[in-house]
Amino acid sequence: MDARDIIKRPVITERSSDLMAEKKYTFEVDVRANKTQVKDAVQEIFGVEVDKVNIMNYKGKFKRMGKHAGYTNKRRKAIVKLTADSKEIELFEA
Repeated sequence: MDARDIIKRPVITERSSDLMAEKKYTFEVDVRANKTQVKDAVQEIFGVEVDKVNIMNYKGKFKRMGKHAGYTNKRRKAIVKLTADSKEIELFEA
C-alpha cells in the first residue's frame, strides 16, 4: 500500500487538539494497516520522527432507515506520538 492510502485523514476533535500539545496526532487509517505501516507512512508524508503508534478499531454501528437496516463502516484510528526532537506536524497552515 502507498503511504497516502494508509493515512486517510486527521481526526480533529477537542480531545485530539489537546493531545497535539504533547506531540500526539490522531489519524483515521486504513483498516488493513498495521502499526509499522502507519509509522512509515507518517514519517514519509510529514517528514517527522515517530516514537510510538497506538491503534484502535471501531465496529460499525447498527442503523435503520425505515424497513432497511445495516451497519455503518468500521473504522481504525491511530494516535501517533512524535519524538521529543522531532518537528511538529502542521495540520492548520497559518
